[in-house]
This record gives sequence, structure tokens and C-alpha cells, in this order.
Amino acid sequence: MSLKSKLDAGEFVVLAEMEPPKGVDVSQMIQKATKVKGAVDAFVVPEMSNAVMRMSSLGGAMILQNRGMETIMQANCRDRNRIALQADLLAAQACGIRNVMAVTGEAPSFGDHHEAKAVYDITLLEMLKVIQSLQAGKDMAGIELFGSTDFTTGSTVNAFLDGEKLNEEIEEMEKRAQAGARFFITPPVFDMDVLAPFMEKIAHLDVKIIPTILLLKSVGMARYMARNVKSVKISDKLIARIRDAGDTVRECIIIASELLHGLKNKGVSGVQIATIGWEDRLPEILGGMGV
Repeated sequence: MSLKSKLDAGEFVVLAEMEPPKGVDVSQMIQKATKVKGAVDAFVVPEMSNAVMRMSSLGGAMILQNRGMETIMQANCRDRNRIALQADLLAAQACGIRNVMAVTGEAPSFGDHHEAKAVYDITLLEMLKVIQSLQAGKDMAGIELFGSTDFTTGSTVNAFLDGEKLNEEIEEMEKRAQAGARFFITPPVFDMDVLAPFMEKIAHLDVKIIPTILLLKSVGMARYMARNVKSVKISDKLIARIRDAGDTVRECIIIASELLHGLKNKGVSGVQIATIGWEDRLPEILGGMGV
């Protein structure tokens, strides 16, 4: 069953990030994805996350798609102007990619090419409207296409803001939904209850919410994120649990598995599992959890 069909049917979907290589050897990417092919509904192929140069999302998604794995290509405002973005979207559709996720992209200062100039020709909302236009058979200039696209489209939402900032984020999410976004992926969640205020506020909206489960790698990583990443909330109790574990990596995998199992009963539409280079750990996270 396709990702679109599962979302339409209200079934719980499992997505997994699969980073393309920094180079042309795709053997490891293919091997890691193949190991969890039956347990993952679609692979999200990031577009040079953290502004680190590597194979494009379009290229990585095509490689997995050609091996029978459904993919979600990221379309990134940072790196391409409106002409190039539309060209990539048309190519993706023609190559069999049926899902696209619109993202803004981190500034080049985060990555490994600090001299690079960010493009940001159009905003995230404008990109979603561009995709909607391609779906209707016209490009951004209003010129008719020889064949239109048919994407299931997603975007991002920061579900863990507070007060008025959360209200503003929900208003922006509503605009993105009106512009064609059907599913929204949140920042990493480490406490299932932290989702409750957000889910209550959006109960009236017909959107699919997919929280991210991030595989932590160490107590140091957990502490750093708790102190420095505003969109992530990690409790002192969880940090202590990782610190006191005899096998830190194993404990982090167990935590990710527990979150996956728990979120299935929290009214969300699925999860995205992000392992940040540890894709070989996906079978352990997914194993035995009834997904």
C-alpha cells in the first residue's frame, strides 16, 4: 500500500530518514534501506541537511525508488531558484517519485561550504503554492505543462513552541495546509505528553501530524540538545537514564523504540525516525515493536 493510501485510510505510517552519500558510492545507502524495506512505508531523503554538501535528494530518492522503495524527496528553498525547483519537481514526478516535502533549509553557515550563497528565491509557503500549481498543470509563470504532477505533499511544523508563538506557528501551518500540505513532520519528541497541547489546538484541522523520533547517540548529545536546541525538550530524567545505562548506545535504541511504540496510541498519523548517520540501527529500533 502506498504512503498516500495509508494516510487516506488513517493508518499509522513509519518514515525513516536515509541520507544520500557524500560521494557517488550508494552501496551503503541501498544496503541500509533494503534491510528495513518491509517495515518502513517511505524513506525521507534529506536535501543536504545542515547545509552539508552531498548527493541531492532527487538523486538519492531516484536510486531508492528504482529499487522498489517508496521515497519522499525534499525540496529546499535554500539552494535553488524557482526555475530549478520546478525543474527538479517535474523530473521527480517523471522518475516515479510520488511524495515531496517542502523545507526551508539551514543557512550555509551551518555546513561545510561557508562561502556558499543561499538562494531563498521563494518562501516555503510560496513553494507549496508552486507545487499546487504544478498539480493543476501550470508552472509558476502560468504556462501550461505537458502533463501535470501528482504529489502527496508535506512540510514541517514546530509543535513544541509555547504561548503566542505556538498560536502563530499553527496559523502558519494552516496556510501551508491550504497551499496543499497534507502531512507535517515535527522536530524530535522525547516526551509523548509534550505533544498534547499542540494536538488539542489543531484537532479541528484535517492534517496528518508525524513526529520525529531522533536516535540519541550519547549523554553528551542529549545534554547539548537540551541546552541549545529550542525546538527540542529533553528531561533531566531521560538524560540521567542514558548516563546511568551500562550500554549507552543500547539504551538510546531502547528509548527510540519505546517512543515509536508509545506514539502509536497518541493520535498521531505516524513517525519519522532520524538516526543521523546511524541508519544501520534502524532494524533494532523497528524490531519487535509491531509496526
